Amino acid sequence: MKILAVETATTWQSVAILEDDLILATHDQEAGGAHGSLLLPTIDRLLSQSGLQLGDLSGFACSIGPGTFTGIRVGIATCLGLREATGLPLTLVPTLEAMARNLEGATVPVCPMLVSRRGEVYWAIFRRTGDGRLDRIVDEQVGTPRAVAQSLTEPTLVFGAGWSAMESEIRSALSNSVTLTVGPDHVFKPSAIQVARIGMEGFRQGAIAGDLILPLYVQRVEAEIQYERSGGASPLARRQQKIDTKAGKRSARGRRRSHLQEM
Repeated sequence: MKILAVETATTWQSVAILEDDLILATHDQEAGGAHGSLLLPTIDRLLSQSGLQLGDLSGFACSIGPGTFTGIRVGIATCLGLREATGLPLTLVPTLEAMARNLEGATVPVCPMLVSRRGEVYWAIFRRTGDGRLDRIVDEQVGTPRAVAQSLTEPTLVFGAGWSAMESEIRSALSNSVTLTVGPDHVFKPSAIQVARIGMEGFRQGAIAGDLILPLYVQRVEAEIQYERSGGASPLARRQQKIDTKAGKRSARGRRRSHLQEM
């Protein structure tokens, strides 16, 4: 099985062509916001290096996030175009799962993290099973370093750009009973090689993308958003604040009317 895999969920762009376990060609680079101009030329170059035409492939695998909206959409749109041109199947791979796959020999849970916006990170937690599968302990999340720390309840291996950006904040909110190990540098960036390997498993299991394809945009829990907007006030306190505010406005209007009548 020959798979072309695309990873564009972050500013890092990774493209790979694999034939089963053999890596035929791969190219990684910092793309910034230029995925749209870099991706197709990279694919053409790798096909040429491996001596393949698009029609020689068995299918495509694409990372679907979470990550940067623009990068994810460029990757998906490109793979959809290739699928339309060739009639080959497409499978979709969550970015954090592909990152977790980088750590084949981990004996503790692994927590890949990516930078989100406004001081937040994307993360998920996985555990390697005895038969080599990855089980999700915590599904894909987005939130504050404190929220990340609260989800880390046992010794865990952490890595990724989100960890690099928020290490001090996460550690300061972490329970003293939890020990963290930082992964090696080479696993910090998403890799299309792992996207391809997970994609092959998806093809064998019949996980083929249909007509409706949506990026994995992780949304924050509404209660957390409201809690932070309130400055950490409880729901009861927020209701009392609203009542007090309305009462204050009515009192102010009443004083203005009395003043006008006296005039």
